[in-house]
Amino acid sequence: MDLPVAIITGAGRGIGRASAIELARRDYRLVLVSRTESELQRTAALCGGTCQVVVADVCLADAADQVVRQAMSNFGRVDAFVHCAGVALLRTVEQMTPQEWQSTLDTNLSAVFHFCRRLWPIWRKQGGGVAVNVSSFSARDPFAGLGAYGAAKAGVNLLGLALAREGREINVRVHTVAPAATETAMFRSLFGPEQYPRQETLDPAEVARVIVQCIAGDLAHTSGEVIYLRKSAKFPPS
Repeated sequence: MDLPVAIITGAGRGIGRASAIELARRDYRLVLVSRTESELQRTAALCGGTCQVVVADVCLADAADQVVRQAMSNFGRVDAFVHCAGVALLRTVEQMTPQEWQSTLDTNLSAVFHFCRRLWPIWRKQGGGVAVNVSSFSARDPFAGLGAYGAAKAGVNLLGLALAREGREINVRVHTVAPAATETAMFRSLFGPEQYPRQETLDPAEVARVIVQCIAGDLAHTSGEVIYLRKSAKFPPS
């Protein structure tokens, strides 16, 4: 039997890289996606095993077609999709440009639609699949200046529920994992250690383990639900 295959966006660092490492330990063949090839190559080296590196910007609608097409060409199947790619800008409504707003929505939310739309017929034919989308505590309690990010992640939460309901008939599960402050480069670009000491943040590996539990079926009954992860009483984005 062929080893399972997972597509991971945002795989060059943070939660995406940690998820790739966890899945590699479970003998998954990996399709690693981000905009920066050098970061993807580093992730592939850390994972070992079989990794396909795909440089793509998931805020573009045709990125999903490119990634899924290459995955199917190389491996002939896709068993799991993990959407970790994200962008968060600290902007008030007066400061944010229309282009920044659209990029925030496209990267965090629209990419989920594009990938699931492309994967759905594959999963229908295969008899099942799993999607895990990384949301954020900001979806329900955003700081001032994170309105676009919080709105996009709230959309991820609702879309995940709708997709989970649609997926039942074809054995597709859709999980949403929403961590609070997580020690990632994106988080640190917004908040310094004087605002959020490291001991108050989640480690990306902690989030990745929950993602893998969703894929493996340990948390199968949470399909459609939002799994909130929290270490601190403060709720900045992941």
